[in-house]
Amino acid sequence: MTKRILVCCGPGCVAGGSLKIADKLRKAVTDFSADAETICQVDNTGCSGLCELGPIVRIMPDDIMYYLVKSADAEEIVKKTVIGGELIERLLYKPDGKLAVHQNENPFYAQQTKVALRNTGIINPRDIDEYISRGGYEALKKALKMKPEEILAEVDASRIRGRGGAGFPTGRKWRSAVAVDVFPKYVVCNGDEGDPGAFMDGAILNGDPHSVIEGMVICALAVGSERGYMYIRDEYVLALDSVKRALKSAESRGFIGEDILGSGKKFILTVVRGGGAFVCGESTALMKSIEGKVGEPRAKYIHSVERGLWDKPTVLNNVETFANIPVIINEGGKKFSETGTEKSTGTKVFALVGKVRHTGLVEVPMGVTLRHLIYDIGVGIHN
Repeated sequence: MTKRILVCCGPGCVAGGSLKIADKLRKAVTDFSADAETICQVDNTGCSGLCELGPIVRIMPDDIMYYLVKSADAEEIVKKTVIGGELIERLLYKPDGKLAVHQNENPFYAQQTKVALRNTGIINPRDIDEYISRGGYEALKKALKMKPEEILAEVDASRIRGRGGAGFPTGRKWRSAVAVDVFPKYVVCNGDEGDPGAFMDGAILNGDPHSVIEGMVICALAVGSERGYMYIRDEYVLALDSVKRALKSAESRGFIGEDILGSGKKFILTVVRGGGAFVCGESTALMKSIEGKVGEPRAKYIHSVERGLWDKPTVLNNVETFANIPVIINEGGKKFSETGTEKSTGTKVFALVGKVRHTGLVEVPMGVTLRHLIYDIGVGIHN
């Protein structure tokens, strides 16, 4: 069986030299085997999560996790582990002095429930076939056979609330836009994430952009929109590149564009780069920015679902919300609602930063305590 070496190329690991590590691993694979491609494939992935111990390298299908990897380790990893089947103990995680070889043996990962992050750190985000191999775009195919009301019913049944902060029921927002008999209607993704220390949306956009694109197209089918915008923070260089590549490949496969999978449905999706203004993370300021105007918030009594972008009905959700939509359509809203609490269903992605021992990206069911996040997953506070 062909082995895969997954190299975390989230921003933290890239800063630690993971791109160079990936190149060194590819060279080592070639140097040690004339038939390299059938023995091992090296892939750059999005954020693996445990940023504190990056760069991270994961060897599949053996599920061997190496932490704090350096480029000098690449040759040894290929020679000893990939070819020889030998573990390199100094690169393993040692909770309570025990060796954690596999991901689920590391308490940081073992206590998470990944939905929005289901592909992040596992697939090469620049290869659409990897997303498809994990069920990607199956929800879109299913949605194309559904009536808009059926899509809305599943989102209602999931009881998902917007993950951007306000927590407004997503199904209610979509239905409000449908009720306004004005066209065109727009679908907007807020990827401006400017909160200090936050990198949840950036990690999803970089590590699994197709999940967000698919969620937006499904939303467009539900509300009757043919045009969408992804507003992404300009500082998210890796995410911007990943999304632009994903849009091109999605269009080439017919998942977006003038005729979605031959259905006669149309959805044109455009990336808009943020201008570095923190205020543009606020939805109405963001829409003004897309229009080319100064990003200033407006009075809240004017609802965006009635008068949003260019004074037309607009559905705006954040990155994480859209990433959940394909799961809701594929598995059903009722199943989604079984995780979390009665009023806040599903999971939530958090960025653990600051004086926590294990900083990184985590996803847990709604309703868990801060103590669980900080002490059980983040292994407590320094000093």
